[in-house]
Amino acid sequence: MDQPLYWDAVFEIALALIAKFPEEDLEEVSLLQIFEWTLALPNFKDDPELANDDILLSIYQEWYEEKNPI
Repeated sequence: MDQPLYWDAVFEIALALIAKFPEEDLEEVSLLQIFEWTLALPNFKDDPELANDDILLSIYQEWYEEKNPI
């Protein structure tokens, strides 16, 4: 993933987090961790001040759905 990531790319952020933390138990992951890990992604370029719980929950949901397909 060489494209810059911004908060509105929740699916792409979730995929990047899955790649970086493939064994992470989502039941143990907090929104603060998702926020911090997203900011630490090498291609994340957005303003941290724009983050909110809705965005972080959306990233969590995408991550969960990718790890637990129906």
